[in-house]
Amino acid sequence: MTVTLTRWSDGDLGLLERMNAPEMTVHLGGPETADEVRDRHARYLRLWESDEARTYRIDVDGEPAGGIGYWAVEHDARPAWETGWSVLPEHQGRGVAGAALRALLAEIRADGRRDLLVAYPGIDNPASNALCARAGFVAQGEGTEPWRGGELTFRIWALDMAPLQPGGDLEEERFGAESLDPERWWPHYLPHWSSREATMARWKTGDRLELRIDPDTPPWAPEWDGDVRVSHLQTGQFSGPVGSSTGQHRFRDGLVVREEQPEHRLWLPHYGIIETRMSAIRHSDAMVAFWPIGFEDRPDDSGEICIAEVFGRDLDDDGGWVTVGVKAHHDPRLRDEVERIRVTGDLTQPHDYAVEWTPEHLRFFIDGRWVKTVAQRIDYPVQLMLDVFELPAAGGARGTAALPHRFRVEHVRVRTR
Repeated sequence: MTVTLTRWSDGDLGLLERMNAPEMTVHLGGPETADEVRDRHARYLRLWESDEARTYRIDVDGEPAGGIGYWAVEHDARPAWETGWSVLPEHQGRGVAGAALRALLAEIRADGRRDLLVAYPGIDNPASNALCARAGFVAQGEGTEPWRGGELTFRIWALDMAPLQPGGDLEEERFGAESLDPERWWPHYLPHWSSREATMARWKTGDRLELRIDPDTPPWAPEWDGDVRVSHLQTGQFSGPVGSSTGQHRFRDGLVVREEQPEHRLWLPHYGIIETRMSAIRHSDAMVAFWPIGFEDRPDDSGEICIAEVFGRDLDDDGGWVTVGVKAHHDPRLRDEVERIRVTGDLTQPHDYAVEWTPEHLRFFIDGRWVKTVAQRIDYPVQLMLDVFELPAAGGARGTAALPHRFRVEHVRVRTR
């Protein structure tokens, strides 16, 4: 299913009439009159031209499926956008509204004029209220207003899209020393599933960190991960005895500890702002990432905060795609909630990636601008994971001519409040 947004046009009056049916307006006090629908249609067109509002047709695989938009309002004396949506009955229950809202948020990010989004679904509209919660809106109470000859009682939802505001106590790593700080960094990638020798990072420090995959870099764990090669730093290590299944980042079923490891509790943030400045690699076999993951001394504490994951195949001349969000892994309290964000500019040059992590939610930022909010709770320490991967080539033969792959990291910062 492909969900796209198209600017509202003269030809969409018929769609608006379908969206005005009694079953479509049960949470809005009932249908409008034919004249009111025509006035609404004209208003959608007029306000787009005056840049006061933008209304879109929702298309599913090229078929009109509903409408969504945003318009200028004031909320608690702060300039804001309000949003609302409607999806035809035959397309409901398929995730269309959620996909349309994600697409709308991308449009609002690109607009950039206001950094607060609000929504006011009726309290008797469980689907729209649930969608607001999933999208990271925060509930701010209820209200009642006259509406279509009666009263509408609604829930107030607000999504803070403000830029990152650093503050608090700063702990920073700029990799300026000749060697890695052993009180912070463990230069192996999940060595319990393999060995320290096979997972040793290739690295250089000085004015920044450079993690490197060379022609002679071996696969890190052929038994479990085939020909994948990794150069990696992490700020913690926890695993069980040889032969056990106890260990961090259980990325597939059947994993068994192959080499016992010392326990390291090094740099383990718990809430705050976590950020890095790093450069991607434009090659189809390369991927770079900054993933804080649960320390996992308790098996459920395994969630991942994906601050940035960039595949080289997703870069082009105009920019690229960056994955951000939360991955549950083995934490039953979480659900996977990640999104690919389009970023303009050369991602092989340094860019800033950050998360603002609170007990209530996680807000993600690229170059200081808000890109996503995840309204889930991760309440345990995480260890930082900096990675460059060489993935098996699509054609089967390893592309050694492009090696070494060099993953450059300018700094890592953690701010606590």
